Amino acid sequence: MVNYLKITAKIRICNYEDLLSEEKNMVDKAKEAAFRAYAPYSGFKVGAAALMENGEIVTGNNQENVAFPSGLCAERTTLFYAHSRYPDRAVLALAIAAHTEGDFLDRPVSPCGACRQVMLETEMRFHCPVKVILYGKKEIYIVGSIKDLLPLAFDSVESKILPCTFE
Repeated sequence: MVNYLKITAKIRICNYEDLLSEEKNMVDKAKEAAFRAYAPYSGFKVGAAALMENGEIVTGNNQENVAFPSGLCAERTTLFYAHSRYPDRAVLALAIAAHTEGDFLDRPVSPCGACRQVMLETEMRFHCPVKVILYGKKEIYIVGSIKDLLPLAFDSVESKILPCTFE
């Protein structure tokens, strides 16, 4: 007998006008960060903005190196910086925007596997889902938790991500 596991993800599709003001602010900061990316080899510039539980927004971008793949993606740059600056604060949301040839992509770009694993570690570390906002000019994807982008994730122990509530 063969069994199957069906994996689904709930992803909200909207446009910029549909975003909450806080989400718009994050997207705007991710877009600004993308323009500061160092991507002379690929020309593919990505920016990210992380909303911390203390209300701060931390940004980062991709950093390339001629000795590929020793550069770093925007998502990991942002999360590593966020946790070095606020080691005891959870990340509530992460917005990601990418552009090439001076214009943002029409459709959202999705994080690579290494970034997804780091994002999952962020959720597990604080037992708090990280909302992911993937920006595209024509549509935006909003994902409630990185687990929706990384099913069957590598996990050192069984983790339970709980809804976060902060005062």
